[in-house]
Formats: sequence, C-alpha cells, structure tokens
Amino acid sequence: MKFSLLVSTIAGVSAFAPTKTSSPNTALSESKADLEALAAKLNPTVKFYDPLSLADQDFWAKGNEATIGWLRQSEIKHGRIAMFAFVGYCVQSNFVFPWPETLAGAAHPSADLSPEAQWDAVPVGAKWQIFAVISMLELWDECGGGGQLQHYTKGRQPGKYPSFKPFADAVHPVLDLYDPAGFNKNMSDEKKEYRLRAEINNGRLAMLGIFGFLSADTVAGSVPALKDIAIPYDGNPMVPFEGQFSYFGF
Repeated sequence: MKFSLLVSTIAGVSAFAPTKTSSPNTALSESKADLEALAAKLNPTVKFYDPLSLADQDFWAKGNEATIGWLRQSEIKHGRIAMFAFVGYCVQSNFVFPWPETLAGAAHPSADLSPEAQWDAVPVGAKWQIFAVISMLELWDECGGGGQLQHYTKGRQPGKYPSFKPFADAVHPVLDLYDPAGFNKNMSDEKKEYRLRAEINNGRLAMLGIFGFLSADTVAGSVPALKDIAIPYDGNPMVPFEGQFSYFGF
C-alpha cells in the first residue's frame, strides 16, 4: 500500500522542483489581493482561506508585503520538505540501502522498523551531518546566494532558490538544486507559472500526507484510512535527537 502511494507520488514529481525564472520581478504574490487571485487558481473550490488573518499582519514591523513574502516563502519551503518526507517515508517503509551506513560497517536500520524508529536508530553523528547540510542550505537561501537575489521579504519570487554558481566558481564545484543541466532554461513563463502552482498544491497535499502517517503511527486509530498500514511507534517524532542529545541534559 505504501509502495503504491510512492508510485502515485512520482507521477507528479516534476512539479516538485522550484521554478527558475529569468526576472526577479515575476513575484506570484505581494499583497493580499495577489494571494486571493492565486488562491482562486490553486483551488477554485476553496479559494482564499485565511482563518487566522495572517495575510493582514505586519510581522516584525517590516510591513504587510514583507510579511506576505515571508509567509509565501515559508509555505513553499515547508511543502518541499513535506514532499521529501512523504516520499522518504514510503521508501523507508519498503527498502533500505544495501551499502553500510557507517564507516564502521553498520547496516542501515531494517525496513521492519517504522520510518520514525529507523530515524531514532541513526547514529547521532550522522544526524548532525544532516542538520549541518540543512543549515548551510538555509544560510545560502537567506543571504540570497551571496547577494545574487534580494531577500524574499523584499520582492524575491517566493520559492526561488539562489544558484550555487558563485560558490562553484570561487570555492568548489557544486550543482544547482534545480535544473543543474539547464534543460528547462527556455521554459515559457506560462509553463513556469503552471508548474509552480502544481508544486504548491503538491506541497500542501504532502504536508497532510506526512502528518497523516506520523499521526497514524503514533496514535492508533487517529487516521482511519491508514489503520491497516500504520506501524505503531511509541516515541516522539517531534524530538529528532530523543535519547541522544538535549540542550537540557535529559
């Protein structure tokens, strides 16, 4: 069942990648009116839904447009992470890598374990490596790739990740996260907009999907549709270093 979910997810994977544009002015939303227009395209049935009135707020006294830029960036980023998590959950439920996980030769955690339990079994050093890479990617995004792009609260297209080219030229060769071979450099603006809308919708669905799995595994019967495939887990999926590290010493 989980494998079939993975297969169905792969069908739309081309929409998961960030949209690369040639102009920094092609922002999808800068005001609440822009959000309302975008929402009607994303979901003509639900349309604009903002029960907490976040689109009317002014975070950190930076202005409403900056707040909306932050919210848009945050949603797209969380959607992308959720898509990684959802696909990863499906893969980990069925397969493990055949090569050793550590230099000492230890094997990867068995697929008999739930994905949450597999994560708990990962050595703490490996977890720190993962978080270190994530932190570097976040830093590159926040600084606009060394000044290539303006900050997403100041007009950058939501979800646009800066190129690694300055780093590759000055420090070490590295491929861009999106379209490293340049296959999509001539994509039309209409197709870019369509794919970004698809990415947003897929991200929203993935956020519901991964939390559905986590809830079903942690709280028996909480997601009736998953009750036959849920793998019971008695840990805390919100504590990534449980039993290995804590700022508070426990």
